[in-house]
Parts: sequence; C-alpha cells; structure tokens
Amino acid sequence: MASGAWTSGDAYDAYIGRWSRPVAAAFVARLAVPAGRRWLDVGCGTGALTAAVLATADPARVLGVDPSTAFLATARTRLTDQRVTLATADAQSLPDGPFDAVVSGLALNFVPDPGGAVTEFARVCRPGGVVAAYVWDYTSGMAMLRYFWDAVATLDPARAELDEGRRFSLCQPEALRTLWTDGGLHDVAVEPIDVPTVFTGFHDYWRPFLGGQGPAAGYVMSLTEDRRRDLRDLIRLRLPDTEDGSIPLTARAWAVRGTA
Repeated sequence: MASGAWTSGDAYDAYIGRWSRPVAAAFVARLAVPAGRRWLDVGCGTGALTAAVLATADPARVLGVDPSTAFLATARTRLTDQRVTLATADAQSLPDGPFDAVVSGLALNFVPDPGGAVTEFARVCRPGGVVAAYVWDYTSGMAMLRYFWDAVATLDPARAELDEGRRFSLCQPEALRTLWTDGGLHDVAVEPIDVPTVFTGFHDYWRPFLGGQGPAAGYVMSLTEDRRRDLRDLIRLRLPDTEDGSIPLTARAWAVRGTA
C-alpha cells in the first residue's frame, strides 16, 4: 500500500494545507502574544503558521523547524521576511531557546512521542511564555475526511483502521489537555477553531486525493482503477452540494495552550 508520506509541499497545500491558513490566523490572534517576541514554530511545514505570526503578531524573530526538507523548500519560497529562519529539526530534539512562544500547527499527532515533544516545547520556552498547538478534529470535525473515510468503511471495511479519526486519539480536547498538563504546563485551556471549507465542485474536492499526500491520498493511490472509481462515485453521491455545484463543508481544529 502506498505510504501517503508528506513529501511534497505543493501537493500538501492543494490537499489540506490550503485550509490550514485560516486556522493559523485565528489561532495566532487568540494567543495575543505581545509584539517583539521570539517565536518557535515546530513542524512548520510549508509555512502557514509562521506566515500568520508575521502577519498579525509583529515578532522579533521566528524560527521554523520541520523534519521534511521538501516542506522547508516550499516554505523558503514563501517566507522571505528577514526575521524568519528555517531549519531541519525534530519536535523531540529542539534548538535551545529561550523562546517567548512555542507553537505547533497540525503536526503533533504525527510525532512518534507527543509527550516527549511537549516536554521539549516547555524546555525551550521561557518561564511565563506560551506553549500552544492545534490539530485537526479527525473524528467528526474535519468534514472532507469524514466523508472520505465513511465511504472507505462502506466499500473496504478491512481498511477502516487507516481512518485518522481512529488512529489519532490525541486529536480530542481531553487528550490535549492531559498532554499539556502532564508536560508541566499551567493554565491549560482547549478550544475549537472552526473554518469553512468550500469546494468549487467535486473535482476541486477529489483531485487533491490523487496527490499521494497523507494517509487518505496514499490509500486512494493504492487502489485499482475500478475500486478508485467506486470510491469516488460513492463520495460524490454522499457529499452535499448547492445549485452552483459548490460543496460547502467545515473544518474544526482543537487548539490547546498553556504557560511554561
């Protein structure tokens, strides 16, 4: 079966990255970190969260780290502000701080040891600084994937365990709260961030699943042409639409924050 690894920045953005930008903007605004602070963006990917920090938080500097050299290459073409530095690093072994704000967007559930990562977040954050992250609600809040995996469960029940909603139990409020508390952070709060995800038509919805990025797209690319067509047709039948052919869905992320 195709791995569906995160290997292409452009393909990721076409698939799910485009919806990360409005979530990142809302997330940074809610943190209300004062201007002139030092930020660390862990798992910065193609740069959506770092871009939101630059646009709304007026940072002194931002260090973005990610293990994917392909994602970092895409980020470097987009983040040309001299306050930004991008580097290859793992969430479980971060550059020394101290940073005033340590943040992570849509990455923590892919880290092999999330608890160890949060301990690292706290270690490199100055006392009194902010440690915060957000992840998609794969169980019910990320509608584009919910329709997809529900159709997979109907046609191919043996593969239902690939569903991110089953695999990533971390992506729920209480799990995030426990993770932050166990990591030694204080004043922990969890809240949802909801954004509209409106597709112009079925092609706009389906085409990114053919890019091979992530578990869902990896599954699609592992199918024979006939089975792929059956999955496509069932999803098309179940998706809502409007008179103009657009597909109005929503996406929910859970955001958690605490004080170091």
